[in-house]
Amino acid sequence: MKILIIIIQVAVLTAIAPLISGIIRKIKNNIRMRRGTSVFQPYYNLAKLFAKNEVVSENASWIFRVTPFVVIASAIFALSLVPLVNAGNNVNYAGDILLIMFTLMLGRFFLALSGLDTGSAFGGMGSSREMFISSLVEPAMMISIFVVAANASSTNQYLIAARGHVSFSAIVAGIALLMVTIAETSRIPVDNQETHLELTMIHEAMVLEYSGRSLALIELASHIKQIVFFTILANVIFPIGAGLAVYVVKILMISAMIGVIEISIAKMRLFRAVDFLTFSLVLSMAALVISAAGL
Repeated sequence: MKILIIIIQVAVLTAIAPLISGIIRKIKNNIRMRRGTSVFQPYYNLAKLFAKNEVVSENASWIFRVTPFVVIASAIFALSLVPLVNAGNNVNYAGDILLIMFTLMLGRFFLALSGLDTGSAFGGMGSSREMFISSLVEPAMMISIFVVAANASSTNQYLIAARGHVSFSAIVAGIALLMVTIAETSRIPVDNQETHLELTMIHEAMVLEYSGRSLALIELASHIKQIVFFTILANVIFPIGAGLAVYVVKILMISAMIGVIEISIAKMRLFRAVDFLTFSLVLSMAALVISAAGL
């Protein structure tokens, strides 16, 4: 029964993951007073990519070919561990929040390797930038997680989410994790997933050599990774309320917040993004101190 619930959760969240990206894009276009594309455009893009053939560089090794499968597998495995609406029922005691982070890091590692694998100048640049950003993102992410884990005396997400209340330290950690989420999902001001300008590309530069089904798998994994972080923010950092309706409302609120942030802040230069991510690290450390004080 538990396995069936997890399978259903993964299937449902995977199905709606591209829709979240479409909703964020629609919110941004509405605020800009533009019509924009449909909220279902990410599905159309994925369908088009799955229908296309692949072009693989003659310099590519097995790393380039296996990376899309590693990335999508790591994203789906992480998705299977996040608490959805059954947090209080302890459906999955294996849902360790540290395991999710390390699983997502595995996908990032292979993606960076694939960017270097073909010998492309843009791929190498994107991989270098991705590792630079991750060196700033991961400490803030891990400290924020330690804060909520310390408050619940457990790193199991289902036990953390079962608290049902939000402490002041969790709020500060949540703000830090929101900034981390912006960087992890390749959004402004750290990155811009809607551009292919060489001066601003990070994630897009790493996947520039991919096409067809492989690119579709990587894009789908990006949508899944995004909903993983949104779910952690919704049900782990702010475990208020229970049920599918409450979860949907919280995800929509986070999506709206991300959309407003993206159109309110200009894209930062790479080295100015250090200030943004350093501030998230300071916030996470402040949350740790506040948690130690019992708040």
